[in-house]
Amino acid sequence: MAVFVALFLGVAGVAGALTATAESPEIAFENPEIDASQNESIEVGGQSYVVADISESENDAGQMVISGTLEREFTTQTSETWANGSTVSVDDREWRVEIGGENATEFTLVEVLDRQAILEADDDAENETVTLDDGEYVAVTDESGERTLVPADEYFPAPEERTHPSGDTLEYDGQTVTVDEVTAGGAVLVWETTETETVEIAQESTVTIGDTDYAAHFPDASTLRMTTDVESYQAQVTEIERFKQYNSGLTRVLVLSVLSSIMLAGMAFIPSRY
Repeated sequence: MAVFVALFLGVAGVAGALTATAESPEIAFENPEIDASQNESIEVGGQSYVVADISESENDAGQMVISGTLEREFTTQTSETWANGSTVSVDDREWRVEIGGENATEFTLVEVLDRQAILEADDDAENETVTLDDGEYVAVTDESGERTLVPADEYFPAPEERTHPSGDTLEYDGQTVTVDEVTAGGAVLVWETTETETVEIAQESTVTIGDTDYAAHFPDASTLRMTTDVESYQAQVTEIERFKQYNSGLTRVLVLSVLSSIMLAGMAFIPSRY
């Protein structure tokens, strides 16, 4: 019994020594293409990015993990079509789009008058027009109290008109737009806008930017390193996983050996029935 106890204790000692002295391998990039800190500009996939954020947070398992974000601003062309006969808002006013002819090269914005607002602002005019067989009228009462019907075309001001040929520019929605094309069906307006591309990067992950694959690693909560040597990175990850498996196996051997020694030692003191 003593021999077996000593054997298990010896195995436990060896397993404990190996577990205590073993050094876990770590991810390390040799000559990484990217070695940057937060707010630093970098070139990735032929584009200029900014390391917008590197932060440490707690995951669902209660472990602290590091992640980061890359951002890139770029300009892109945006277009909008104004259909013939539609209503658009320009300079805080409503306009009707008018295009004449199949081969038109320009369009006209015709102001859409707010007739109701004009009538309500005139104390001498009734708030509703009067429609007769020969047309539409506005009822106006003069100082003597006499009610007169004024033709609507004479009462309301002539709407403003603005003509824009193809290639012309105008202000729309707070920006300068260009008339790119005019057809019988509508006018196409184009302008450039600035957009932001965001790339989320997790600790020890691979990410594709442009046409290039990168392996990403955060050695600390302030540094991002990226390399195109993805194969080397994956080999290191495999080595780390293998180490964890070996270390876990040695820990189980240690525990089982100690428990076996305790069990055998306890059995030695059990009195014999014979």
